Amino acid sequence: MRVFLYADGGSRGNPGVAGSGAVVLDAVSKQRLASIVYAFKEKTTNNVAEYRGLIEGLKAARDLGASQVDVFLDSKLVVEQMTGRWKIKHPDMQKLAVEARKLMSLFDDVSFTWVPRAKNKDADALSNVAMDASAAGAPTGIVKSKSTLPSAPAAKTESEDEAEPPAEEKPSATSSAWWSGSDSPPTRIVLVRHGQTDLSAQRRYAGHRDAQLTELGTTQSVATAKAVAGMDNIAAVLTSPLSRCQHTAEKLAGLLGLQAQVNKAFIECDFGDAEGLTFEEAEDKLGAQHGTWLRDPSSPAPGGESFAEVHARVGRALNRIVEEYRGKTVVVVSHVTPIKAVLAHALGGNESVYPRIVLDVASISVVDVLGTGAIVPAQVRAINDTAHL
Repeated sequence: MRVFLYADGGSRGNPGVAGSGAVVLDAVSKQRLASIVYAFKEKTTNNVAEYRGLIEGLKAARDLGASQVDVFLDSKLVVEQMTGRWKIKHPDMQKLAVEARKLMSLFDDVSFTWVPRAKNKDADALSNVAMDASAAGAPTGIVKSKSTLPSAPAAKTESEDEAEPPAEEKPSATSSAWWSGSDSPPTRIVLVRHGQTDLSAQRRYAGHRDAQLTELGTTQSVATAKAVAGMDNIAAVLTSPLSRCQHTAEKLAGLLGLQAQVNKAFIECDFGDAEGLTFEEAEDKLGAQHGTWLRDPSSPAPGGESFAEVHARVGRALNRIVEEYRGKTVVVVSHVTPIKAVLAHALGGNESVYPRIVLDVASISVVDVLGTGAIVPAQVRAINDTAHL
């Protein structure tokens, strides 16, 4: 569901009696879905109130189950800071921006648009209701009130003294929405499976054989590269040495102005004697050995590699990536088994979860490896996303 979020905040004096308001509308019908009135017990600055309106509006959109949020604000400061065009140096603003970005990471897409105050009149009215409540001694928090009209004319003072010059770089990696006990930003691992090959189309084992992309696979790789290129703070693009992965990695790296880096740890499992066979053909040719390999992670494929070996090599590579790119985003273009290995590590599982995960060609999965001191070491943000295809 796509929603429009109009948010505002103001103070009578700066700092002074302050309040925040937000309105959430259905993007299609324009029906009002939520109205938020947020009061402050203590004197607060206008900028803090503006941020609080945004944050409470995002919370409401989250609770409504929205997947896309178009945010409209009459504060140029907040719009420019949240889009990364202006730096945030004030400690209070930094904390509020982190809180907002944690909420933003819950949605598929969040956009920001500056609007004149006249086009933000509903949120402005609610912020005045909030200021009235603050003046009457309301505690800090959302006010339970039936009224959506101000009892006095708006007296908001728009101060942007804390605005900074445009940033030279994008802000750091989007913070993951987690309650982890860690203030460190996560290291985001974006996992991309290669596009279709003749072997994948025929549902054949494709391990170390350098199968080429089909025409459809090439189209898929371009679409996937464009989708991933829109993500923030990508520091590196890593790829399996096989060409079906390198094609997508090079397309993506080109869009980002980076060089794709080959990482052998993310090559597909060596399927040995099962290479190029369908499941039924492998059953006929390998007999009981085929079933043993699939059931027992420690048993290698006849003439090939075990899933336990893949799990271990991918785990070691994952640790190295997190150490080198801590707090940034890294894209890994790989194959079914290595991607399942990363997901299993993130879930705290092992090779036994592999059969429970489905990964389509050209799919995107996302894992956040959390900072030092986190209660949980990692979280899975997405699995098998193919909405871009």
